Amino acid sequence: MNLSNKQKQYLKGLAHSLKPVVQLGSNGLTEGVLAEIELALSHHELIKVKVPTDDREEKSLIMEAIVRETQSIKLQVIGHVIILFRQSDEKKIDIPKK
Repeated sequence: MNLSNKQKQYLKGLAHSLKPVVQLGSNGLTEGVLAEIELALSHHELIKVKVPTDDREEKSLIMEAIVRETQSIKLQVIGHVIILFRQSDEKKIDIPKK
């Protein structure tokens, strides 16, 4: 799914007030964490995930892996938080037309 800049801006606005739903622990990106992210995306469509690591390269690799494994869209990264979107079959969030 490709989103226009206008659609991405709309989703970022919706995500502004959200708190991170999933936070990675000291074990990093595990199967359990990925399962929680999958569940949260299926339920909410738009989520924030906190990746608390000081190593920029490691953080970037973890975020890329999350996007790849969940087949979601990375909307924005702010500090240690990544905003993800994946539309479910019920389409809970109405996205404006392009």
